[in-house]
Amino acid sequence: MEQWEGTPGDAVTSAGASQAVKAQLGLRELILAGELAPGARITELWAVDRLGMSRTPVRAALMRLQDEGLLDAVPSGGYAVRSFSRAEIYDAIELRGTLEGLAARLAAERGVEASLMASLRACVDEIDVLLAASKFGEAKFSRYVELNERFHRLLASACNSSVIERQLAKALALPFASPSGFVKVQAAAPDAYQVLIVAQAQHRAVVDAIERREGARAEALMREHARIAHRNLENALRNQSIRSRLFGANLIR
Repeated sequence: MEQWEGTPGDAVTSAGASQAVKAQLGLRELILAGELAPGARITELWAVDRLGMSRTPVRAALMRLQDEGLLDAVPSGGYAVRSFSRAEIYDAIELRGTLEGLAARLAAERGVEASLMASLRACVDEIDVLLAASKFGEAKFSRYVELNERFHRLLASACNSSVIERQLAKALALPFASPSGFVKVQAAAPDAYQVLIVAQAQHRAVVDAIERREGARAEALMREHARIAHRNLENALRNQSIRSRLFGANLIR
């Protein structure tokens, strides 16, 4: 008689991990949406009551958010919501660009399996179609955000290195370092469409460099690509109406 390879313990562990992720996402949402201001104290018991969850996943979630950089541990117990300077955000974006550049270089040097390369090309092609539309409203901008995030996920896996993928995942979890962290802010800028065209040209150039096995070129392109986020950060800090569109703007000091 065939038996399931897993054990009851596996199911319990999986369920616990899922609850921890749910708690993590819930708390992150509260912080970035501005319900918890910088310096606000978060205790385990408060989070348990606010989320309606047990202490174990909440405890794990708080520790993960500390690892992400959204929380600081307080010596007397509990955590406090962090704030972020312009320099810290700049460094987080720079770190992400450096790691993505490395991922692109390794992908080019090591080669990418055909199915993954096809997925990268298909993603870039879909962005081309989207940008070719005569009108580029809110719905299409949201779709661009989805495709942009897919491109960056595919690039991370293309390097065929679990070590770099893990480090890149950590970098992407840093506040405001996500490839789409400032894209929605960009929508309010007068030259938003033109900037998306430039970003897409860089996407396609990176895919081309990887296919041609041009590692140095692929790396340089991805590092330059991250600089668009630096530009969007400066726009957000200069313009209050643009800044108001930035999720988590209340954390920037």
